[in-house]
Amino acid sequence: MFNRRLPCVLALATVLLLGCGGTAGARVPASVPKPPGPRGEVVVFAAASLTDAFKEMAQTLQGRYPALSFSFNFAASSTLRTQLAQGARADVFASADERNMRAARQDGIIAGDPKVFVRNEPVIVVPTSNPAGITALKDLVRPGLRLVVAGREVPIGGYTRQILQNASRDPAYGPDFADRVLKNVVSEEPNVRASLAKVVLGEADATFVYRSDVTPEVRGRVKVVEIPAEFNVLADYYIAVVKDPPNPAGAAAFVEFVLSAEGQQILAKWGFKPARRGVEANGRR
Repeated sequence: MFNRRLPCVLALATVLLLGCGGTAGARVPASVPKPPGPRGEVVVFAAASLTDAFKEMAQTLQGRYPALSFSFNFAASSTLRTQLAQGARADVFASADERNMRAARQDGIIAGDPKVFVRNEPVIVVPTSNPAGITALKDLVRPGLRLVVAGREVPIGGYTRQILQNASRDPAYGPDFADRVLKNVVSEEPNVRASLAKVVLGEADATFVYRSDVTPEVRGRVKVVEIPAEFNVLADYYIAVVKDPPNPAGAAAFVEFVLSAEGQQILAKWGFKPARRGVEANGRR
């Protein structure tokens, strides 16, 4: 005898088998695996003043991508650009000025358009004991003062001379102010951290560094002397992927992180200022 409930049971079983419009016996598709993150070594050539901030960024990225590692070459931007021009292999170049990044681009070293990612402000530092009694920019003309500066080709060295020339245009300082200050130079250093070390060790009475160089490690061993705003300059920092990088995915990941909000927070923590938007590698907006 025909069971009137049988069609209902069969219909229910069909619905359970077909699901949402599928065919009987069809498999549920497996979840698509995520693409692997960046891996391998990323070689970064960066201005010495970026040492602390970039090392912290590397630690953050390595925690996120365990297969990723970083190798840093921190030095004067001019030195790094020369090394790249001579064939040194790197993935990323970060310069403390526009001049060296522009030269690297003209040399065909850089891929794509460099980005301004942060700014920095020069300051004067003296030992905490301040034996020369320096409290202002104008005090740097005192005879016998031991002043250390970076070389002219080093970004901070160029900014130092620009600041002194700016002050020389002020009648209160006099047109020979820059020359009088530079007569007190006892050594020219290869990068900003080398200049700072001279003051920390008591081998110099003063030097020019970036505000970001006054890290917690040295803060108790130096004093900051502010440069009058009308004479000071703000340094634009540029970053770019090197042409034909050994690790293009790793290079892109690092540059992306530097430009991200998280990367910018790390830079601010280490004393850097936000970048001006819309600045190109030729200095134009």
